[in-house]
Amino acid sequence: MDELKKYQKLVSIAHESLKEAYAPYSDFKVGAAVIMEDGKIYGGCNVENASFGASNCAERTAIFKGVSEGNRKIEAIAIVGSNGEKTFPCGICRQVINEFSKDAKIILTNSNKEIEVFTLEELLPHGFSKQDFLEE
Repeated sequence: MDELKKYQKLVSIAHESLKEAYAPYSDFKVGAAVIMEDGKIYGGCNVENASFGASNCAERTAIFKGVSEGNRKIEAIAIVGSNGEKTFPCGICRQVINEFSKDAKIILTNSNKEIEVFTLEELLPHGFSKQDFLEE
């Protein structure tokens, strides 16, 4: 199946979520959409705060919405930024994706809805996970 068709709904929801972004300080808006193991899709946007540490990325907003509804396994996440180019997730977001799926697909899209698909391993090789806590 063509990847664009496979992820079309996810990409569309990410683009819709971008419209809700609150970024009065950086003016860099991001939208994301995550599809969980049960097929439910959750959209999210970045939310900035005058206390920058209290800001939240779009990817984490979408993931936390899914987790708060009882979903614990990410199948894929789509991300779009307001700069028209493909926007990669930051390191913290990569770590959060890793917490809920080591094999998630990360779909980067731009203003033309062109996509590029990455595996989490490509973006976060040797990621830290709960397996690192287990005794050998």
